[in-house]
Amino acid sequence: MSKVAVVYWSGTGNTETMAKAVEEGIKNAGSEAVVLTSSDFDASKVAEFDAIAFGCPAMGDEVLEESEFDPMFSGIESSLKDKKIALFGSYGWGDGQWMRDWEERCKKAGAVLATDSVMANNDPDSDAIASCKALGAALV
Repeated sequence: MSKVAVVYWSGTGNTETMAKAVEEGIKNAGSEAVVLTSSDFDASKVAEFDAIAFGCPAMGDEVLEESEFDPMFSGIESSLKDKKIALFGSYGWGDGQWMRDWEERCKKAGAVLATDSVMANNDPDSDAIASCKALGAALV
């Protein structure tokens, strides 16, 4: 059985809802899911997992959350080479530029994006929840 981490930051609860759906998808696919907030994750934990789902909403001018999530992510980036990952998050404005930038950043780090990233406009609807479950299953 593989072990998959779901690491996220959520300000309004929208990305947390998505993280729970990712966790459900992992478990339904027969793997162990470990859900952690970004403040509980660092580079020393990357090797403990077969795959990692990262969740962060768009903040400010379509960037990752700057006080907790982005510093954590910057600290683990060099550990992501050849690591199977997936990205998800919510947004309330813009067109998803933060996710495209984040995907490019992960590719430059050598991470392997296991599936398409999932974005939800504000509160995730049933389609976004289903996509999060599928994202979780793709990491198994």
